[in-house]
Amino acid sequence: MRRRGGLKIRLLIGAAIILYSLFKYYANSETNQYTGTKQSISLTPKDEIAIGLRSLPSMAQQYGGLYPSQEAQDLVDKVGNTLVNSSVARNTPYRYDFHLLRDPKTINAFALPGGQIFITYALFSRLENEDQLAGVLGHEIGHVVGRHSAARMAKQGLTQGILSGIMIGGGDGGAGQMAAMIANAVNMKYGRNDELESDDLGVKFMIDAGYEPEQMIGVMQILKAAAGPNRTPEFQSTHPDPENRIQKIKEAIKKYKK
Repeated sequence: MRRRGGLKIRLLIGAAIILYSLFKYYANSETNQYTGTKQSISLTPKDEIAIGLRSLPSMAQQYGGLYPSQEAQDLVDKVGNTLVNSSVARNTPYRYDFHLLRDPKTINAFALPGGQIFITYALFSRLENEDQLAGVLGHEIGHVVGRHSAARMAKQGLTQGILSGIMIGGGDGGAGQMAAMIANAVNMKYGRNDELESDDLGVKFMIDAGYEPEQMIGVMQILKAAAGPNRTPEFQSTHPDPENRIQKIKEAIKKYKK
């Protein structure tokens, strides 16, 4: 009897944790005024800016610091600021700063919450023209405007709460492992959706700023070549396959280019 009573209490506690996590997540649901996407976010824009600024030094250090060329940095600033000032991004509350990182091997670009945007020299050096640089930076600006990092944090909080509830309520390692796999798959799917939305926004920002959006296809081809034949299959990755991204980019160009 005692054992059965303990199980019932665990189930009630687990269910309460799951219900609270769901309530907290959906209570913060709102529509992004710049993209029209419905999101659940608990952070304010000020929170996002503060997180980005706090993370900036360690993130730069992780990639070897800033690239030691003022001329190259000036080009990154020029293209990034042109994109911001020509698009809806200028109406957002974020502070956009662009950083060229020293890392000569890691082909990457990314954005922190609140507007801190980075591109490694490894990727910068492979770009063929200013329009391709605009494609990379436009995509990253899209992540900031789309509030993807803040939405991802809320999603991770939800899945962590559900996992905790299952582990406490079930006490079954197999159930917890299955729940973790499902949560991981959900988060990867949302990651892919974020990338596609940022590609779409990036195309729009390029057109608004007078850049050739077709050059973003060239960026995808550079990324595909860099990944090589052993790249992770799309269903196991937070990023869509470059071929799928190219198709979506072509559709976005057709949609926005008059």
